[in-house]
Amino acid sequence: MIRPLLRMGNPLLLQRAAEVESLGTPELLALIDDMRDTMRAAQGVGLAAPQIGVSLRVVIFGVQSSPRYPDAAPVPETVLINPVLTRLTDATEDGWEGCLSVPGMRGLVPRYTRLHYRGTDEHGHIIERIAEDFHARVVQHECDHLDGILYPARIRDMTQFGFNEELFPGQDLQDD
Repeated sequence: MIRPLLRMGNPLLLQRAAEVESLGTPELLALIDDMRDTMRAAQGVGLAAPQIGVSLRVVIFGVQSSPRYPDAAPVPETVLINPVLTRLTDATEDGWEGCLSVPGMRGLVPRYTRLHYRGTDEHGHIIERIAEDFHARVVQHECDHLDGILYPARIRDMTQFGFNEELFPGQDLQDD
């Protein structure tokens, strides 16, 4: 089921989400199915449960290719519950980000270029990976939602934040 997306300004998006206590429950599985449906319908590359009004530490992400990120390597389709991120470098890279909860806008956001993430999938299987570049950016963006952080809070130079059509005239950009 496609659920409505909360937008910037909704107080739920500014809260730290609760840990998931029980894996494999019908409620959790239904939530993840709804997240997949919602992300696909919105043509996003990731989605966090708080974005659809559920304050739980659940994110999904993944993309094989995207016209918005033509040079980006594929990111594996992943359900990540109760994630823990550990940066593996102090190096950061600025990159343009959008968000389904901040529709029609983009901002230049610094992100760590290499990190390790760990969590579980919906069945309790451990997921542990090292992510670099675009993959690392996607994971950081989605996991920020679990801590009540939207990408505009990470922008260092607000002249690099604005509406898609103003920043990138003539380009048909979707939100992430």
